[in-house]
Amino acid sequence: MNRDKTIAVVILNWNGAKYLKQFLPSVLAHSQEADIIVIDNCSIDDSIQLLNDVYPAVKSIQLDKNYGFAEGYNLGLKNLDYDYFVLLNSDVEVPENWLGPQIEYLESDSNLVACAPIILSHAEQDCFEYAGAAGGYLDKDGFAFCAGRIFYAFEKNIGQYNSNREVFWASGAALTIKSSAWKEVNGFDGTFFAHMEEIDLCWRLKNRGYKIGVCGEAKVYHIGGGTLDRQSSFKTYLNFRNNLFLLLKNHRSSALLPFIFRRMILDGIAGLRFLTEGNFAYFLAVLKAHLHFYLNFGYYMKLRKEEKPHWKPPNLCGQYRGSILVSFFLRHKQNFQQLDSKLFSE
Repeated sequence: MNRDKTIAVVILNWNGAKYLKQFLPSVLAHSQEADIIVIDNCSIDDSIQLLNDVYPAVKSIQLDKNYGFAEGYNLGLKNLDYDYFVLLNSDVEVPENWLGPQIEYLESDSNLVACAPIILSHAEQDCFEYAGAAGGYLDKDGFAFCAGRIFYAFEKNIGQYNSNREVFWASGAALTIKSSAWKEVNGFDGTFFAHMEEIDLCWRLKNRGYKIGVCGEAKVYHIGGGTLDRQSSFKTYLNFRNNLFLLLKNHRSSALLPFIFRRMILDGIAGLRFLTEGNFAYFLAVLKAHLHFYLNFGYYMKLRKEEKPHWKPPNLCGQYRGSILVSFFLRHKQNFQQLDSKLFSE
């Protein structure tokens, strides 16, 4: 690894003192080549006191309110001067040699600007974790999935994804990015608040021709749902709302509006399924997401128009040209390696 490169491991915290107590020691012990910084989203627990009393070497940046995941990072990183930013969730345990291989991987290719390690479950450490698993992909309808995790099907880690690979998106739970790339696209879209902001970030970079990777030589262990339970109706709302915004901003389809309409029909089917299963809160979350999308359609078309002058021939590597819904639910291909490799763009 190039020792001249400066690295900041940056943890966004919101009322996460229990996670800082549990996991900050591993970050300090195994990230000696980096500075450790905590951005605090106006916590009301004892997070700041803990940092001041127990970890005085850790720099803290205190925000005046909870800005969410996306804008919290934007504000916290705004005035930091490093070659690499490592965005790390507070509920992640890192082992030895988790950081060096990622930096070496990114240093190997000037066009490779961001990557994530393999993300395993903290509770079941031989299984991949929901938030990113072994690298992120996107299907033809804009549905995100991962190597090692498709919807609710999780694979065991037997070393099948231990190679460094180019993917479509890298998880925000442990995202290493060249600061020059972060600044070029102005970081996250703060209006996402939380969820899918890393996919939006990676897609904007790929639309400019850059590469995104997963470092199979590095692993971390993630609890998941530390600040936002993935089973909550609010998470469902963010999922559906942000996915529509993501597609409207970034998809290069020449028939964008028919594409968005088709996706909204699929969302409607999902909403009706929630209703028939008795999940009324989830059904309302889908309705609320679509209403918010209608009301903010013009704003996101404006963002799309602002991005278009920066578009170059896109890097489509990691795009699945099939339907992950059809593959998973109708063809029962619940393992990533069962998917047709010929349908993945290179």
